[in-house]
Amino acid sequence: MSELSINTTQNVNINFTAASIGQRILAFGTDLLIIIAYFIVAMTLLYYSGLGDAMDKMDGWSAGAIMVLITIPITFYSIFWESLFDGQTLGKRLLKIKVVKIDGYQASFGDYFVRWLFRLVDIVFTSGTVGFISIVVTDKSQRLGDIAAGTAIISLKNDISINSTILEDINDDYVPVYPLVIKLSDNDVRIIKDNFERAKKHQDYEITRKLKDKIETVTGIKNQSGNDADFIKTVLKDYNYYTQNM
Repeated sequence: MSELSINTTQNVNINFTAASIGQRILAFGTDLLIIIAYFIVAMTLLYYSGLGDAMDKMDGWSAGAIMVLITIPITFYSIFWESLFDGQTLGKRLLKIKVVKIDGYQASFGDYFVRWLFRLVDIVFTSGTVGFISIVVTDKSQRLGDIAAGTAIISLKNDISINSTILEDINDDYVPVYPLVIKLSDNDVRIIKDNFERAKKHQDYEITRKLKDKIETVTGIKNQSGNDADFIKTVLKDYNYYTQNM
């Protein structure tokens, strides 16, 4: 699997693992099975309800309208679930992969729509050939729809520990220092912690200083400890304190 570097809105880079072609095919296959199962159930209900026989007596427009209604969930399957599940269809959710923006912003409905529209070229009209070739040859493993939407698909199959989440160990008697940390979002704190852990590992004091400066700029907090690393540790603990007690 290839590494995917995303430059976030905090102007720092986070590395993800791009979803493999195998993961994407299995996710697509799972979604296809769900679609087939839906269609079989829908047609079975249509038959046993007697509406199927009634359709034989209808004019072409009326019968066609009923079939359109039945196929709407199939047509808009991917865009519906990706919008609902933040970049995941049911198949992607099962395979633990998701769509993300490569510029660090949250993917929008418009991004999912562009990806869905390009399925005609990537998958439908070319039997998946164009999409497969594009994923294999591009650096970020993108099909044409991803390139047009500025998205990529990452794997979420990482070993998760408290060090890789926004959670911090805090005692019951912990006293917070910076109330303004509530101006940050969960995503902001995750980005701060990811990069802080990386900076500590590589003893990159410049990244630590930039993180401190960014936190002060965004929240209005002023470092009271005098030490950049201690300041960031306190900010992370304070955020956990306030969000757990809100």
